Amino acid sequence: MSSIWVLVVTFFSLFITYFCAKKAIPYLHKLKYGQTILEIGPSWHKKKQGTPTMGGITFIIGIILSIIIFMPMYYFLSVRNNVRLQEPPLMMLKIISGILMALAYGAIGFLDDYVKVVKKRNLGLTAMQKLIMQFLVAGIYLLLLYFAESMQKGNSATSTIVPFFGRINLGIFYWLIAAVLIVGMVNAVNLTDGIDGLCTSITFFVSIFFMLIASFFCMINLSIVAGALLGGCFGFLMFNIHPAQVFMGDTGSLFLGGLICAIAFTINMPILLPIIGAMYVVEMFSVILQVIYFKATKGKRLFKMSPLHHHFEMCGWSEIKICIVFDMVTIIFGVIAIASIIFGL
Repeated sequence: MSSIWVLVVTFFSLFITYFCAKKAIPYLHKLKYGQTILEIGPSWHKKKQGTPTMGGITFIIGIILSIIIFMPMYYFLSVRNNVRLQEPPLMMLKIISGILMALAYGAIGFLDDYVKVVKKRNLGLTAMQKLIMQFLVAGIYLLLLYFAESMQKGNSATSTIVPFFGRINLGIFYWLIAAVLIVGMVNAVNLTDGIDGLCTSITFFVSIFFMLIASFFCMINLSIVAGALLGGCFGFLMFNIHPAQVFMGDTGSLFLGGLICAIAFTINMPILLPIIGAMYVVEMFSVILQVIYFKATKGKRLFKMSPLHHHFEMCGWSEIKICIVFDMVTIIFGVIAIASIIFGL
């Protein structure tokens, strides 16, 4: 029965996102909210100049609307039919906190996009401005998690579940690691949004695996969240696949990063983030390594261009080929994550 709920949520989110994108694209064109292609990017990306950005608003609407409608509906119908809910009472607080965190990151992305597109400042917010806001959001979210965990009898707010090792208490270091992990992963997702359909398709598969894992732990409300994410990504992908009719912008990519982190932390297995989201991590470290190597060798480059997807572009790969290969790697690591949970707990 729970699988039907998730299926309905997924298709509802898909439909709402598709409908919103269909209406939003002409409107964004009218407002001249087009992407500015910087000179530092691949020269052939210049033809994408003017493609509407900030399209992430469409799947944010689809995802949030689906959650607002179907999570309460599932809860009240379950209570009415005397169905025993598997989640602890405070699970809802954790889920709502995670959704608010994702929306807060989406708001930071929207502000960045607004400065770029409307105020015509190509670089948007400064790196320091974004980092301060991102760590502030992560800190507030972790504070809410602390209250939720500490109110559940027998649970330690500083412990996490690691496959093959069980529950591990990291003490005070948990908060530092968690904050860095959240901000790092959110920015990694943002860096992955560099070619048509890449971030959307990878997140599509990431959401599938998180939906399966949430279902494995009988976290139906969280499965509904993951299902909404899945539908939103698919609905947007119809317009974002090469050649893209719209870009998600930082509005969308930061929201996606926040929601993925929220799902992993609600399961209490943040270690899943760098596994299922391996391609996000690879993209991020390709940028870090490029900068370190460039400075260490006084001008030489480790990759032809970073993030890594641009390197493969410079090697002659098409955008579709890059998406397919990166998606396949995501599927492989997703299967590894699920196997580690099944055999390691």
